[in-house]
Amino acid sequence: MLATVRKLLELVRFSHTLFALPFALLSAAIAWKTEPFRWLDLVGILACMVFARNFAMAFNRIADRDVDTKNPRTANRHLPAGTLSFGLVAAFAVGNAVAFVGTCFAFANPWPFILAGPVLIFLAGYSLTKRVTSLAHVWLGAALLLAPVSAWIAIRGLVEMETPLLLGAAVLFWVTGFDILYACQDAEFDAKEGLHSIPARFGVRRSLRIAAGCHALTFLLLVGLMLATPFLQGPVFIGTVVAVGVLLVYEHSLVSADSLAKVNKAFFHVNAVISLGLLAAGLVQLYLI
Repeated sequence: MLATVRKLLELVRFSHTLFALPFALLSAAIAWKTEPFRWLDLVGILACMVFARNFAMAFNRIADRDVDTKNPRTANRHLPAGTLSFGLVAAFAVGNAVAFVGTCFAFANPWPFILAGPVLIFLAGYSLTKRVTSLAHVWLGAALLLAPVSAWIAIRGLVEMETPLLLGAAVLFWVTGFDILYACQDAEFDAKEGLHSIPARFGVRRSLRIAAGCHALTFLLLVGLMLATPFLQGPVFIGTVVAVGVLLVYEHSLVSADSLAKVNKAFFHVNAVISLGLLAAGLVQLYLI
């Protein structure tokens, strides 16, 4: 049983929850500056983030199992390698979807439950986009955009949405950019198999420029977030946004069209620092103001 649980967590790359969760918590923390704090809201946000991501990743692994089998980089994943069965992964996906919907009852307002079904459909839709459009990376970014927006709605409802939408837009372009970087590894394979991606369509060199443009927009949107959110207008958060800009430049310095050997370092390590750093700085700044 423990071995199976470990494999399921590996399947969904549970540790990568760190990419989206900090932005949901930051959005919630800003919302709590004007709304009463409820422990049940915090527990609900944490649980919903885990259940939604588990569902999305499990569904993605199911949808991509034929492609993963053909790709040497992904052939050792659990479904192609046969270390987890299709039925078990499907049951895991369904179980997390049900748990996600059920957890939405924890919130004081009805919007999380009302929007739970559309959110799950949108998350699952990402797994099909690479078969029809090169904008699959943008869809993934939009899926993670839902993290800060949904956390805000869970606490405040559909009011004063400027702050979560700016934070969500920054997340959208941040994720789009680093997903393009990651997809550069599979540019030749995707083109050969008729799969759609920015690198398969435009080549690695131009795709790196597109990713850099996305990350430039991320930085500008974070600046816009500060200007629109008085609670974040302090030296701690301002300094962190500047540091994020430096880290994004560093991330792009690690990869080039001639060498993608450090893509994983750029993808995982740098981006984890960015998300956790923004959360930590935001919480400190909110406490000081």
